[in-house]
Amino acid sequence: MFWWIAIAGVTLLAVRRFRFGYPVPEKDLVVLAPGEVAFLDATADVMFPSGGAIPLSGQEADLPGYVDRFLASLRPRLRWQIRALFMLVEQATIFFPAPGITGFRRFSSLGRKQRIAVLQGWTESRFFIRPLLFMALRAVLTMGYLGHPDVMRFLHVAPYDFKSPICEADLLYPVIGSLPDDNPLQAGDLTPPSTGIPIDLAGPLHPDFVGKAK
Repeated sequence: MFWWIAIAGVTLLAVRRFRFGYPVPEKDLVVLAPGEVAFLDATADVMFPSGGAIPLSGQEADLPGYVDRFLASLRPRLRWQIRALFMLVEQATIFFPAPGITGFRRFSSLGRKQRIAVLQGWTESRFFIRPLLFMALRAVLTMGYLGHPDVMRFLHVAPYDFKSPICEADLLYPVIGSLPDDNPLQAGDLTPPSTGIPIDLAGPLHPDFVGKAK
């Protein structure tokens, strides 16, 4: 009888840790669950803090929104692998706790200094798989951060507003973030090559990357 009570207690604690206590996301998302949103916000705050070299912080860049769109465009198997990575880092503090008496709490519930220490532990671990998994996590969030319009404008890499010719290579590769079978271009969409006139660096940016009026 005692063992059944113990098992039930552990099960309830596990369910509570994995499923409950997360805030409801501020906007509707297609793929991400509340726990994943909390994890991404907590990670973004550490990887891209406010007051850094780039004014926009990771939380201001809405990385959960980017990751949600990114995951929705992936095939189910790859989508599951990335979501499993989020869950692993969020819950791995059971085995690799942060400093302090509360270090065993899930990653998104830790203090900022604790979260920094946890991620440093992933990068400096002697277990080869941990730094490798951290690089995968960092790659996903970095794509979203560097692809944000505000960041691209700050780095002067935001695209300009010009009409690009359609060449044979465009028929082979889909738009970034979409599946290969979703490429809408056909041979009949090919256009004459560029005239060779350089882009006006003082010209307007693409509408999707123009800053909001202040």
